[in-house]
Amino acid sequence: MMKKKKMKFDSGQLPKYLVYAFFVWFILSCLVIPNINTIFTVFFENGEFTLEPLQKLLSSEKAMKSLRNSCILAPALSVTVGFVGISLVLITEYFDIRGARMLRIGYMTTLIYGGIILVSGYKFIYGNNGFLTNIFAKVIPNFPTDWFQGFWAVLFVMTFACTSNHMIFLRNAMRAVDFQTVEAAQNMGASQIRILLRVVLPVLTPSLLAVTILTFITGLSATSAPLLIGGNDFQTITPMILTFSKTVNSRPLAALLALFLGIATILLLTVMMKIEKRGHYMSISKVKTTIRKQKIRNPIINVLVHIYAYILFLIYVLPVVLIVLFSFTDAKTIATRKLSLSAFTLDNYKTILTEASAYRPFIVSVIYSLLSAVAVAILVLMACRIIQKNKNKASAALEYGLLIPWLLPTTLIAIGLITTYNTPRFWMFNKILTGTSVIMFIGYVIIKIPFTLRMTKAAFFSLDDSLEDAARSLGAKGFYTFRRVILPIVLPTVLAIFALNFNGLLGDYDMSVFMYHPLNQPLGVYIKSLTDAQTNADNSALSFVYAVLMMIISGTVVYFVYGRGDKTKVKK
Repeated sequence: MMKKKKMKFDSGQLPKYLVYAFFVWFILSCLVIPNINTIFTVFFENGEFTLEPLQKLLSSEKAMKSLRNSCILAPALSVTVGFVGISLVLITEYFDIRGARMLRIGYMTTLIYGGIILVSGYKFIYGNNGFLTNIFAKVIPNFPTDWFQGFWAVLFVMTFACTSNHMIFLRNAMRAVDFQTVEAAQNMGASQIRILLRVVLPVLTPSLLAVTILTFITGLSATSAPLLIGGNDFQTITPMILTFSKTVNSRPLAALLALFLGIATILLLTVMMKIEKRGHYMSISKVKTTIRKQKIRNPIINVLVHIYAYILFLIYVLPVVLIVLFSFTDAKTIATRKLSLSAFTLDNYKTILTEASAYRPFIVSVIYSLLSAVAVAILVLMACRIIQKNKNKASAALEYGLLIPWLLPTTLIAIGLITTYNTPRFWMFNKILTGTSVIMFIGYVIIKIPFTLRMTKAAFFSLDDSLEDAARSLGAKGFYTFRRVILPIVLPTVLAIFALNFNGLLGDYDMSVFMYHPLNQPLGVYIKSLTDAQTNADNSALSFVYAVLMMIISGTVVYFVYGRGDKTKVKK
């Protein structure tokens, strides 16, 4: 008789099974169940289907007005940001403009500060008792000091705040234009406008469409600008969600508005993915040549373009310069908006460094951002290793599961976590997470996973398989090979993404305002409280110091991630 072989448990596979189990738990408990629960919360009450929240939403004048405002802002922002963004790329990369390098630095200031800090900077300049508002009031009789609020103010600020994607992605696409096609068009007698419209812009079209959709989504989910400068007449969906989420009875309305944002985001991202599948316009020449800057032949147009370029430069740079200058002044100077050397002081910076109430929000944000960025890096490294090594349905499910937050707005993720974990759940060890310090950490990790996964996965799949084959042939085990061969190669990419994630979370407001613990107020929420109308000049000074410190950190990150890369390319 043949003996049956006994199945032996391979203890060496235990870590792998634990990792798989962790990802199943994480995806279900943090990405799937909260969003399903959001839908359940909206349309089911006491286990019965109901449309009452939808009826309340339709009958709420404020809610419907916020929907209309968002639907107005999103397409308008797509047009204005598209026009300005294309202008910036053409000025810095295509046309021969004097001082282009300095202009580029000014246009890229949105990479080192944004969100609540950027909006507060514009409010300080153009708002009630603003720096330029006071100048206008002195020059123009009966000038309304409350002129900078409402739709046009929000559109103005967000137009110049949302061109970062153009300066990154569209700029890279411009560098991919083959100059031989431009020369060929010139030799055929085509005008500069015709070459720009028929030769250059078609190459930029795929990238332009992608960033336009991202801009549209940004307009739909706008938070900081409507809150600070929208006034009572122009509040969008996200601020309304924030208002509704503060009370238990109105949370279904907040969830329903968040669902609207989620559906709109999914539809728009689906369109973007279809655009990506179409591919890019490519040059048919065998030897590509880099683009050479074009001189504008018409002298009048040349002068007008230069004036336009430097007006844009002033709009971008003025908030940064004034924030830095006023951070070194006393409360009286900030209140009167009158700069003078006699008002110069370092007391604001001393306060940040010495008073616990001042430096605590900064430390809280640094700790949360650091821990979240580390957790995301480790999580995605494990996921990418599984995806790289296993080409099967399980690895595909893992990848798609981790990309779920990419399809959802931050507000929907926050509402899902709040409404799901305000009661004990057995898969979360029967702990209530809403209102605790843990839930914001989970939220931070969730929103940074998709970007980190896409970038890290690209680094993994660019590896040469022969390196791992050689290590295996020498008897190296899987973990040793990963630690000594794979990780050192992908580590520069991982560290760059880690830095960008840390930088983005440091001043986060959109997620933080829903999730923060009252005793651990993060920097973004604290700065928002300092920019309220009733705040005093001392608090405004602190917000400027925070802004300067964050710009220094962000500027350092941007330099190491982008600046050094540009220099390397030039040297080559």
